[in-house]
Formats: sequence, C-alpha cells, structure tokens
Amino acid sequence: MRGPLVVKRAFSEPLLLLAAFGSILLATTTLVALTMYASSIADAGVRRTMETASYRQTAATISAPVTAETFPRFDQSIRAELTRAYAAPPAVTVSFRSDSFAMPGQEDEERPELLRFGSYDGLDRHARLVSGRWPKTGGDRVETAISLSAASATGFKAGQEFTTKGRLDPRPVQVRVVGVFQLDDPFGERWTDEHLLSRGVERGEFTTYGPLMVARETFVGRFATSVNATWTAVPDLRALTPERLRPLAGAVDQVGERLKAAGCTSCVTAGHLPEILTQLDTASLVARSTMLIPVLQLLLLAAYALMLTARLLADHRRMEVALLRSRGAGTARLAALAGGEALLVAIPCAVAAPFLGPPLLALINQIPWIRASGVRLAPSADLGSFLVSFGVALASAVLLVLPALAGARRTYVEEQSARGRGGGRGLMERAGADLALLVVAGLAIWQLQRYGAPVTATAGGGLGIDPLIISGPALALLTGGMLGLRLVPRVSKLAERVTSGRPTLAPALGAWQVSRRPLRYAGPALLLTMAIAIGIVSMATASTWRASQLDQARHQAGADLRLSGPPDGPELGAFGRGSAFTALPGVTAASPGFRGQMEVGGENAMLLAMDAGKLGELFHLRPDLSAQPLARLSRALPGGQAGQVELPGQPATLTVGVRVDAELPLRVVLSDALGVWREVSLGVLRPGAHEVDLDLRALAGRNGTITYPLSLRGLVAGSPQERARVEVTALRADGRQVAAPPPAVPALAPLPVVLTADLSAALKLDTGQTGRVGIDGRVLEVTVVGVVDTMPTTAAGQRAVLVDWGTLQAHELAEARPPRPATEWWLASADTAPAIRQLANHPEWDVTALDRRELETRLQDDPLASGLQGALMLGFLAALVFAALGFLVNAAVAARERKGEFAILRALGVSSRQVLGLLAVEQAFVIGLSLAAGTGLAVVVGVLVVPHIVLTGQASAVTPGVLLDIPWAATAAMLAAVAAVLFAIVAGLARTTRGQIVEER
Repeated sequence: MRGPLVVKRAFSEPLLLLAAFGSILLATTTLVALTMYASSIADAGVRRTMETASYRQTAATISAPVTAETFPRFDQSIRAELTRAYAAPPAVTVSFRSDSFAMPGQEDEERPELLRFGSYDGLDRHARLVSGRWPKTGGDRVETAISLSAASATGFKAGQEFTTKGRLDPRPVQVRVVGVFQLDDPFGERWTDEHLLSRGVERGEFTTYGPLMVARETFVGRFATSVNATWTAVPDLRALTPERLRPLAGAVDQVGERLKAAGCTSCVTAGHLPEILTQLDTASLVARSTMLIPVLQLLLLAAYALMLTARLLADHRRMEVALLRSRGAGTARLAALAGGEALLVAIPCAVAAPFLGPPLLALINQIPWIRASGVRLAPSADLGSFLVSFGVALASAVLLVLPALAGARRTYVEEQSARGRGGGRGLMERAGADLALLVVAGLAIWQLQRYGAPVTATAGGGLGIDPLIISGPALALLTGGMLGLRLVPRVSKLAERVTSGRPTLAPALGAWQVSRRPLRYAGPALLLTMAIAIGIVSMATASTWRASQLDQARHQAGADLRLSGPPDGPELGAFGRGSAFTALPGVTAASPGFRGQMEVGGENAMLLAMDAGKLGELFHLRPDLSAQPLARLSRALPGGQAGQVELPGQPATLTVGVRVDAELPLRVVLSDALGVWREVSLGVLRPGAHEVDLDLRALAGRNGTITYPLSLRGLVAGSPQERARVEVTALRADGRQVAAPPPAVPALAPLPVVLTADLSAALKLDTGQTGRVGIDGRVLEVTVVGVVDTMPTTAAGQRAVLVDWGTLQAHELAEARPPRPATEWWLASADTAPAIRQLANHPEWDVTALDRRELETRLQDDPLASGLQGALMLGFLAALVFAALGFLVNAAVAARERKGEFAILRALGVSSRQVLGLLAVEQAFVIGLSLAAGTGLAVVVGVLVVPHIVLTGQASAVTPGVLLDIPWAATAAMLAAVAAVLFAIVAGLARTTRGQIVEER
C-alpha cells in the first residue's frame, strides 16, 4: 500500500510535481554537462598547448664532452634515462662540433680563417640537397656536405677536395665535399643554438666557416677528441593528459641528477619542458576551479528554486498532513511518504541526466569561440557523470523533503492558527543571517582579489582549490538578493501609499495585497533577482574576457605588425630592411624602433624608441593607461634633432676627404629617408690628408634597396674627450661635389621621455619635471612629458622608458656614441595577412613577425583561457530557465489559491478586467523589482569579482589590467526578453483565471 499511496499522493499535485521534476532534471543535466565540460576543457587545453608548443619549449638537451671511447657508454645511458623519464622513447638526435681547423692554404698564418666539422642525426629530414649527395662513412677521404651559405662564403663546391689541419691536432685531414644543402627553415627554433649551421659563417676574433657535416660514425672515429656532444630529445606529447603533467615534469627534471648518479658527472641538462608542464598544470587547475564558480551559482539557484517548490508543496498539504497526524500517522510515516515522493521525482532525473549532458554540450560546441578553440565536446556517460547526477538528485530530494518534515509535528489546530497573516520579515532576515552571509561573502571576495585566482597554496606545499574563494561570487549573489528582500515590504508600502489616492482600483488593491503579504512575493522575487544577476554577470564576464584578449594582444604586439631581427644582414642591410618592410602589401605607416634593456637610476628598464610623430598610427596604448592622450605625447616627445646634409640624387658611393692632426678613428653617420641611422667607419687615420670612398649600395645588402635621399648626419672623431682637429676637405656623392658643410654636432638638451608609473615613482620625477638621471653609466638630463601605468610590449611590472627615435639618435651623436640600430620595425596595416604571407616567402630576411590579429585569434582560441565562457553560457541559460519555471509555478499556485478571493471580488461588483489588473499589478511588482535588483546586484558583483577571474591561459594576471565590460545593449535585450516571457506567463495565467472565474459564476 505504501508504494501506490506515494504515487497517488504525488500525482494529486501534478503542477508542483512537474515543477519539481523540471527543476531537478534541469539541475542534474546542467551540472553533469558542466562537469563533462570542465574535464573536456582541461584535456583540450593540455592537448592544444602541447600541439602548438614550439620546438624550443618541448626539446630537452643534454651536453657532455665525449671521446670515441666514452661516447657509446654515454649515449646508451642518456637514451635509457630519457626513455625512463618520458615513459616512452622520445625522438633523440645527437649533434657534434669539432675543434677548429685552418682553412686550406692558411695553416701557417698567425690568424687564419677557420673551419669546423660537425654531425647532426637526421639532417637529411630537415634540409634538401642543392647539389651532390649526402656523405657516407668509409673511404680514404672524409666525405662532407656543406650548407649553401657556407659554400657561398668559402667557395667550396660539390666534388672539391682539399687538405686541412687542426689547430689542436696537427694531423692532416683529407676532405672531399660531396654535397651542398639548404636547411628547410634556417632561422627556425631548431637551429637557435646552431648559429654556424644556419648562417654558414661566424665573425668575431676569428672568422669561422662551416660546419662541414659528416656522418656520425665518421665524426666519432676521426673528430671525437674531447669535443662536445649534444643529445636533443623531442617527445611526442600530443596524448598528454592533465593528470600526467606534474609527474612528467618531475621525471624530466630529475634526468640530470640520475645521469650524474650513473657516472656522467659532466652531463649538463637544459630545457624548458618541466617549467612549462608545471605552469600548464597550474593553469589547468585554475581553469577547472574557475569553472566551479558558475557551478556553485547554479547549485545555489537550483537549491533555492527547489526549496520554493517544496515550500509551496508543503504549504498546500499543511491541512492534509495535520489530518494524517490526527489519525495516528507518525513522523516516520510522514517522512517515508515525503521521501518516497521526492525519490519518485529525483531518480528518473538522475538516470536521464548523464545521457542528456552530451547533447547539451554538442549545442554549446556550436558557440563560435568554443569551436575555434579546438575543444571537442563529445563525452559519453561514464561512472563519474552518474555519480554527479545521483549526488545532485539525492540532494534535491532532501531539499524537497525538508519543508514537509518541518511541518510534520503540527496538529490540525496549530495549522489552522498558523495560516494567519504572515509577518513582514522572514526568518533568516529576523535572525540576521543575511548580514552574516554578507561578512562571509566579503571575506571570500577579498581573498579572491588578494590571491588573484581561486587556487592557493596548500599546507603540503602544493596547490589546491580554495572553497571559500570559489564560493565568494555565489555567496555575494545570495547575500545581495537576501538584502534586497528587505526592500520588498518597504517598496510595497510606498507603492500602497502612492496608489491609495488613485481612482483606479487595480493598482491600489494590488499594492495593498503585496504590502499585506510581502513574504508571499519575497521568494519568487529572490529567485528572479538571483537569476537575472547570474545572467548579467555571465554576460559581463564573457564580454570582459573577450575585450581583455583584444587588450592583451594590442599590448603584447604594440602595433598592428611588429617585425624584429638583426638590424643588418647579408641579404638585407641596415638601409635595405626598411625598404623591404615598408613595401609589404597593406602597410600604411612604419617606423624603425629600438627595444632593449638599459639601466635607469640603478634599475633595469626597457628602452623603447620610435618615431613619436607616428604614435597615433602605430602605438597601441589603451587610453586609461595614461593621463595624457596619445596625441599630446606624440607632440611632446620630439626634442632637439641633429642637423643633416642631404646627398643629391641616388649615389652609390660617397667620398669623404678629411685632414686630421692626430691619429684617431673616424666615423661617418648616415641616415636614409625612413629614419634609419647607420655608422660607417673610415678607419684609423694618421695625421694628414685622406680621402675615403664608401660603398653606399653595400649598406642595403645583397637584395636590398635604399630609400633615398640619404643624409649625412655627422662625422665623429673618437670621443668628445679626445682633442683632435678634423677638417673636411671634400665631400662627393658619385663624384659630384656636395657644397654643404658637414652638419654640426647638436648641443645636448633635456631628453623628453615617457616613463612607467613605477619608474616615475622610483626616480621621483612626475609629468612636467626635469631631472638628472643615470642611464647606462652616464648622466642625462631628462624631462618627463608623460607617465603610463604600463608600456606596450612589456611584461607585467616591467619598468620602461619611451623616447623619440630622432631625438635619441641626436643625443647619441652628441656624445660620440654609435647610433641605435633599428632592431624592430613597427607597421600599421588594416589587413596584415598579405604582409605575413610575403614575409613567409623570404626566410632569408631573418625576421620574426608579431601579428596583432594572429595574436588575438590565438588568445581567444586558447581552451584554458576561453573555457569559462562555455560554462558561463550553460549557467546563464539554466538560470533563465530556472527563473521562468519558478515564476510560473509560484504565480500559478498563487492564482489557484486565490480563486475564492477573486470570486468574492466579482460578487462585490469588481469587474473581470479589474481582477486581472489586480493580478497583473502584483506580478508586475515582482518582475519589476527583480529586474531592477538583479541588475544592480550584477553590477556590484561584476565590479568586485569579474576582473579577478579573467586570467591568461597560463593562469597569470592579465596585462594590461582587466576592465569590466558590461554589454548594456545585450543586457537590455536580455532583460526585455525575460520581461516579455514573464508577462506572457502572467497573461496566460490571467486568461486561465478569468475562464475559471466565469465557470464558477
């Protein structure tokens, strides 16, 4: 009898039963989906990071001096330890570099040009033959292959034979060049530490060519005389899971110690993989923990919605329960009935939710930024999802049972007396629970703002999720909503006073009804308030995150396209690089730039120099980071400029005639039309008259072109401390006399600078102030024309100085210092894709491009950084459904309970329209108050919380700082849509109530 009675009793209230079923099903399905989503995001984030990780990030190197006798033992030991660390054999390559050998024919010279031999496993997989073949072992001569760049520098060709001698080993080596090769990517990360192999020549105290690549067996047998060998391990990490990150990092980090313990005391390990894996593990943990924030918000909302439904159900059955008590039903019997009824609703939801979660995630996967991030949301129901589902369902069942148990001890008479008019304040409000929760929520948010993430250090020294920080936003929403309930009786009484003097009945009667029983409307109002707040906070977080990614990309790039590389090279010289870069398709503005570390006032700082006149077109500085607008900084930065003598036409040579009265080095400083400065040495001149011819075309490189006109900026003789007389006797461009005298060296004036705020505070110099500052060992007088919070292209907390390019060069010239080289080029372009494609076709230019748009895409597609957006979307949609469902049930039950009241009003002469107006006014009060309170609460929580949960994909603080972005247009549209749905529910109930009133009459 107990089973059928439970079923019969449950179906006696189909509306409330359906509401409870819908709430539990929505809660279990959404939370199961969020659990699956968090796991998928963590896996996808690790997979994406490993798939896109560079060679330099994943490769681990082990170096040791070897001989022909020790190499086999070291090789076996190192490979065994690497296999043990990675749990699978990684791809290992071994490379060697020999001692120096003299160039053929220069063996007896004091400072000969040098050759090196080398070996690199699998070189044929990373290079193509231009001529000949790859070297083999054996034979009476050493077979070698040489890179195309080295062949061009040395003149060696395939088939050529020669003999060379070592600087340390005088035994002659007979060599046959059997092939010439070209690296597929000579400037790629694989060859970062292989400068000689990628460039073919190194110039320093000695000029070295090579390396002449030989087979490994040849090198070990002939050249392994205590030379350095390098083992490079590149593991396949595409199948790496979040659980293996820290164990793998620890295992790789211990390779060096284990090798030393095994006898390789000279082995030196290097690599960034342990650091990257540890950082990725932290980022994965932070991403999962951050996604708990919408989970807890949703749990809180679901729990409150179920409690409202349970309270309605318990209120509706008060008299029934009291009669059962009067007829002898005990508490256990009543608890069994309530529990059976709750389980009857909860168990089907627990079973169905794991199967409904994947289709829901499939819909989320259609969101553009989720699909672009490479996340594949296709999980299936597993044990974990069933555990989550049954846990949530059982908790929901308990919430349904609790109100019934609370009233199970009342008798019939007690229930009759308890049905009187309710008070104006709820139990929690009277007990001050909302104020206590406010303190806890404030503490949680304070900790979130302090630590910057929901992950903190544990007592064991590891990292863990801080439950207080995670619960902060949810507690803030609950507390704010509960505090908002204090407004319900006050606002209702105010509305009653305002409408009581009006001639219309419905507003006055509706306001009186709300003020008479405020607690009846407090529950739905709190539910709606929290749902609206969650929705707006979710939208604000998503919008803030997307805006922050754009801000980060603009800050890191500094310009639309920033190119970096050596300022001078064989293909493109100093005067050829700018011509090539400014001719890239789509480029509308350009400036040479210099970025480098310097010492300012005893502190390390980044020096950034560029054409100040083009800051407005090139420089991406977020307006809130500077008290002075960019246009003002652009006008204030240029200071004293150096004089110039423009060379007529497009000269290929420049002849400089000088007379000096002492032996000293003399240099001439030139610039092109793009603002690039280049110093050219005239050599060390002895006393007397001299004429020196300079090849100007060589300054552009082999394939570069000069942007004319060229200008002579000055002649520098030694340093300002050297007292010598220099007289210019001739100045000819392509044989044509240049009549103008050489420009005078500019007089020093205060250098206008823009400082970061921390550097300004350290130097005690603010905007408009002038002072003397030590810079790189010299004292300069500077004038601060602006202060910025953080400088574009710099990391968080890095001090920096911005100066005008031309003004800085004038100061260097005045102090007889070499001009700053153009290590970077800043370019403006509406569409950088064509320029990037053209740069890819010219690897010989040796340039690294940082594209703002590509950086934006990469940041927005990072699963670990973007994962929160999908969780917010799920929580946002679920919150709105909870709000609509809760409002519908409460409004329907309230309307049904008041049918008798409405019938009395009709009997007293109140029209059907007035009765419906009364109902509309009451619900409009709830809707309006909830929308307004929810919006205000969302703004407060958004300001306090959102900027602190938006982190980078590496779980670090964002630079520049996050700015809260509430999309007010989308928010207004959402509020209008919610209001329309809720008023449609009211209209439907009004129509139903009207029909019932008419039938009863």
